[in-house]
Amino acid sequence: MSPRDSFDINGCWSGSATILPGNKPVMLYTGIDINNVQVQNIAVPKDPSDPLLVEWKKLDENPLILPPNGINATSFRDPTTAWLGKDGYWRILVGSERSNLGTALLFRSKDFMAWTESQNNFHSAPDTGIWECPDFFPVLLKGKKGLDTSVSGANVKYILKVSVQRTWSDFYTVGDYCLNKDEYVPDNTQGNHYSTTTGLKFDYGKFYASKTFFDEAKTRRILWAWVNESDSAADDFAKGWAGIQAIPRTLWLDKNGKQLLQWPIEELETLRTDEVKLKKTPLTKGSLLEVQGITAAQADIEVRFRLPSLENAESFDPSWNDAQQLCGREDATVQGGIGPFGLLTLASKDLDEYTAVFFRIFKTQDKPVVLMCSGGIRSSLKAELDKPSYGAFVDVDLIDGEISLRSLIDHTVVESFGAGGKTSITTRVYPTLAVGKEAHLYVFNNGTETVEIKRLNAWTMQTPKMNLGHEISSLFAA
Repeated sequence: MSPRDSFDINGCWSGSATILPGNKPVMLYTGIDINNVQVQNIAVPKDPSDPLLVEWKKLDENPLILPPNGINATSFRDPTTAWLGKDGYWRILVGSERSNLGTALLFRSKDFMAWTESQNNFHSAPDTGIWECPDFFPVLLKGKKGLDTSVSGANVKYILKVSVQRTWSDFYTVGDYCLNKDEYVPDNTQGNHYSTTTGLKFDYGKFYASKTFFDEAKTRRILWAWVNESDSAADDFAKGWAGIQAIPRTLWLDKNGKQLLQWPIEELETLRTDEVKLKKTPLTKGSLLEVQGITAAQADIEVRFRLPSLENAESFDPSWNDAQQLCGREDATVQGGIGPFGLLTLASKDLDEYTAVFFRIFKTQDKPVVLMCSGGIRSSLKAELDKPSYGAFVDVDLIDGEISLRSLIDHTVVESFGAGGKTSITTRVYPTLAVGKEAHLYVFNNGTETVEIKRLNAWTMQTPKMNLGHEISSLFAA
């Protein structure tokens, strides 16, 4: 779709698709109208028999939804996938703000054409600014299966995710939804759900404007996200493009009921080749072991570390509540007790350049504290590049003394998953030396305690076949 009508002449922005009864897909999207007002519009497939639904037509009834009273006309966007209540009404959320109060506005419709705003406050939070790209969906209390967006019941929790533009972060909460009141209530009522130090995020790195959908063929919920740029605007113009999609991930609720787990979709494994294995390999203080036999610039690595006794872990200071700040201060070069240990990805042979992905273990009286970091100032030699050290605390007890790490490397992106998907960090980097065949991959330990590689599997990742015709790519075929 392109901006050409009075209701979207200044922009066709984000939206969501919904499958109506009779297997009829429709799309709601935000248009910027002739007066620069953000409105919600509808489009339907031009040819419903086209399996890729390439062409869409906008209906003459547009716009369907105008900004309600009290809403900034330039802060009203990104309708969600609709869900159908037992009362026969379709519902959607639209992201907005009222006087710096981030809010998700709920609208209802019987026929998907005439929409009215709910009189109740679905959910909002102070001092967050506008909420973009809201997403709302049910998850099972137990198991990995995904649910259709309209499913409800006693064995279901709900996820509300919002993109907070102020921090360029995607926050989510786990909670309950009351259909009668059209109200969402997070389980955890303590702390700020939208704080970079206390809020839950899909990803703690370069990851924004995400969206999930229900994959009916494999009964799973899949997450897509935008990995925006760290490079300069001038470089973006020179390249002729900016921003890419992250690897699609499957989402499900952790058995503790407090957070989501996520993992790259299984189809990605069809691209693996040239497997390399390591088992029971000790990493003593200062160890640096190169993983050879794969293409390190385009690779998939899964490694499980076995840890020693936690007695020699450094004591954790309760004031260290900002994981990203801690990763910047205690980077891969700073020796600790247990850690830093992990991977040096996109590394030059002399290690002038690398993107470190690693863990550092601290101890408290109650339980160990696991810090996961990625990125850092050595990720590129480009002086003008934004090179933060991203970080997050991993909610894992280390009862068995083991922790896992998976990293997907694709030239300028490193997506990493700690502890089986409890924490993920996506880093956008632009190496100048570790490019193509000059990229190397290392496993390292810069802690005083020996850490064992219990097992490591690494693969070169083939380039997927990109099918631009009328056949669906075999990569995503059911």
